[in-house]
Amino acid sequence: MAVQRVWDYLPEYAEEREEILAAVDRVFSSGVLVLGDGVRSFEEEFARYHGAAHAVGVDNGTNAIKLGLQALGVGPGDEVITVSNTAAPTVVAIDALGAVPVFVDVREDDFLMDTDQVAAAVTDRTKVLLPVHLYGQCVEMAPLKRIARRHGLAILEDCAQAHGARHHGEIAGSMGEASAFSFYPTKVLGAYGDGGAVVTSDTRLDEGLRRLRFYGMRPGRYYTWETPAHNSRLDEVHAEILRGKLSRLDSYIAGRRAVARRYEEGLAGTGLELPRTAPGNEHVYYVYVVRHPERDRIMEALEEHGISLNISYPWPVHTMEGFGRHGYTTGDLPVTEKVADTIFSLPMYPSLPRSAQDRVIDALRTVVDRL
Repeated sequence: MAVQRVWDYLPEYAEEREEILAAVDRVFSSGVLVLGDGVRSFEEEFARYHGAAHAVGVDNGTNAIKLGLQALGVGPGDEVITVSNTAAPTVVAIDALGAVPVFVDVREDDFLMDTDQVAAAVTDRTKVLLPVHLYGQCVEMAPLKRIARRHGLAILEDCAQAHGARHHGEIAGSMGEASAFSFYPTKVLGAYGDGGAVVTSDTRLDEGLRRLRFYGMRPGRYYTWETPAHNSRLDEVHAEILRGKLSRLDSYIAGRRAVARRYEEGLAGTGLELPRTAPGNEHVYYVYVVRHPERDRIMEALEEHGISLNISYPWPVHTMEGFGRHGYTTGDLPVTEKVADTIFSLPMYPSLPRSAQDRVIDALRTVVDRL
């Protein structure tokens, strides 16, 4: 029996193979392998999709956050308010600049940043608010915007998990001074390797980001080093593939929503706590996260059915040894820690076959009923 995993790119690749290989050939036949027409065109199209003036392609989502923060002036000792219920790269990017992550807890119903806690976390060292649009839906942005205006702070949206999500009609990535995206293969818009982008309508930030991704050199003056930086360019091949996939992003989202509806119908009444969409949000279901107090027993039993699931995320960032110097301990963020003990993710991608969905639903109903 084949193992059913949380994510698999092979069905999508089989369907889109000819277009993907044609994109690769266009790059290899163009005579330009670095920062050519592929990157330039993708940046223009990605910015337009978000109603923004600029997009700057970079090598991965972590550097998208790091360079976004750096372009906003974040440096050693500055504080960035964010959450611990996120992928570690959110905080790795803060840490890489010598800045200090300041964590607020999340809401128990949707696992998103508890914006009611943000105002009390602001100090005279706070520089940026970094909301994480998690699992496919957006943080409540109106309170953050009010806090940012009151204290003269910038907002950098972490949109790695929310391509195409909307909040009261506004698309994720359009609600702050800048936004950071990842194109890691599992994402709603994923490359066939690492990639990322920063979106902004601020021309000054755009210019700074283009220097920061290219050793700190000004475009057109590539042998004049102006700003301490390193190489963070988006590859031409990934950009050209992403151009094609961007044209299908809305259909990918529709596919994910169809899978989510099928789970919601099939798992109703099981005792699993299913995802809740926050008011005003349009969820894109990057991952489909459910919750149960017997999570570990359920996952172990599903392995016997040939279903291998995932936890996003089993260890809150503030409890990780690598971030211990920031002074947080277990117990500081009780909701985040409680959530981490009970959540797990079901298979979720737009090409997930209906037969695979049925297999997961049937196995879950059987396992949960026997608890």
